[in-house]
Amino acid sequence: MTLQPAPTAPLREHRFPRVRGERHGAARLGSLIIALTVLLPIATILFVALSGTGEAWPHLLRYVLPQSLGTTFVLLGLVAIGTATIGVGSAWLVVGYEFPLRRLLSWALVLPLAVPTYLAAYAFGEFFHYVGPLQTAFRAVFGFESARDYWFPDIRSTWGAALVVTSVTFPYVYLTARVVFLMQGRNIADVARTLGARPARVFFRILLPVARPAIVAGLALVMMETLNDIGAVEYLGVRTLTLSVYSTWLNRGSLEGAAQIASVMLVIVFLLLTAEQWARRKQRFHSARGTQMHVRPPRLPLPGFKGILATGALILPILSGFGVPLFVFGRYVSKRLYQFADPQVLQAFLTSVTVASITAIATVVIALLLLNAMRLSRSPYTMALVRLASIGYALPGTILGLGLLLSLAAIDNTVDNAARSYGGFSTGLLLTGTAASIVIACTIRFLALAESAVRSGLEKLPPNLDQAARSLGKTANQSALTILLPLLKPAILTAAILVFVDTVKELSATILLRPFGFRTLATHVYENASRGVVEDGAVAALLIIATAIVPVILLSRPLMRDHNT
Repeated sequence: MTLQPAPTAPLREHRFPRVRGERHGAARLGSLIIALTVLLPIATILFVALSGTGEAWPHLLRYVLPQSLGTTFVLLGLVAIGTATIGVGSAWLVVGYEFPLRRLLSWALVLPLAVPTYLAAYAFGEFFHYVGPLQTAFRAVFGFESARDYWFPDIRSTWGAALVVTSVTFPYVYLTARVVFLMQGRNIADVARTLGARPARVFFRILLPVARPAIVAGLALVMMETLNDIGAVEYLGVRTLTLSVYSTWLNRGSLEGAAQIASVMLVIVFLLLTAEQWARRKQRFHSARGTQMHVRPPRLPLPGFKGILATGALILPILSGFGVPLFVFGRYVSKRLYQFADPQVLQAFLTSVTVASITAIATVVIALLLLNAMRLSRSPYTMALVRLASIGYALPGTILGLGLLLSLAAIDNTVDNAARSYGGFSTGLLLTGTAASIVIACTIRFLALAESAVRSGLEKLPPNLDQAARSLGKTANQSALTILLPLLKPAILTAAILVFVDTVKELSATILLRPFGFRTLATHVYENASRGVVEDGAVAALLIIATAIVPVILLSRPLMRDHNT
């Protein structure tokens, strides 16, 4: 999950008046079908976990869950501390102070979002390796000859996984905190300083409480990314709940056990969502009106060594989250340019583009249908259905993949049995083990992303467009097709790009659902890393990063345009 909106962002009631005088049963029925489809994997996992024989529970409770739960919570805690420290600190530095390269760094801090966690893990593993550039330079500087002569931290550990995840997910916190500091922080801090408060007191006593809801929202996204990851923790040998679901299913052949572990993960996801909603319960933003009040106070200059220190402090996380992967994979690619013509890489690229394109189209169309249902009938029932249809973002890919595999297999078996009974022929597996299952999984997972992007564009349109169209004799659907849809093209394009990129990067659900011989760019890199030859997947890794740079640039453009941000 990369450039996503804050989870469970409340569905604000749109300013378009409800379309009256027409029946909206079809819109409600469509919303109901979409919501039930999204809930199907969750219901399937819970059903399998609760209806089994229970033979797996003793083994899970004794050997699997204690270690996996402990490791998962330690990893979540380390990542939360790291991303909060880097994200909040970076946001306040670029908003409240003036120092060398501030404008450049303010948008460059978003670049690590272009690197998926599994690619960062592969890059860090190579970078921290004994023969990697870091330890090689370390031995050269201090004159060591072998690993026995010195101690060096092991990246293949829980702290190493925390470093990897923190390096590429801190921008979630940075972006959310930065928005609050821009809207309120500098004015509040300026008032506090005029009353004699020291900078540290202003930051901890005033700014952090103001930004707390936004920080929690960013941390919720970070936690979702951490729970979702499977490539990084598997490569680094960290046994989290996500990895336990995967290994219990494939290594022990226990679907029941995997579903039971997945149900534990669902409880953690629910707790995270509840905490995020609780933190937002009193969130309010106030913007002063009037020209003079919109003039923000000047930033405090950081002269000399302090300015250099601030610049270095912001460059370090950029180099860690974006520079290291780019360096490692770029160095490998420079020696393997021939792989750009490798049939496996080309096929993986075409497969990724095809699946991502279909997913983007399907997701945007469904998002438009949901928003149109809200527009036609903004009843609490419809709003609840739209909210339910948007919870796929919270499902880790492993849970989604497992639940979808079980539910699609049940559907395929039902259809096949009916065909055998009434038609005398077998339909085989229509959905299970096909590319269609991956498209369905990604559509469910990224629907909230598309819906949020399109809804954001819809809310910027004048509220009287529908009324004007209806006064000219247009029906509700004619108004949507001829008036609203053309005006929403920029928002629709943005939504499609974001979904496309996240689908290209998706790994956890794909490796569980993919058919035999099915290879995307993500699985191509994963397969090579699993064999211990990360360098052979470097071209695919750079293609993923290059693709993911597109939404990062879209997100950074406002930061580059506004000289005063």
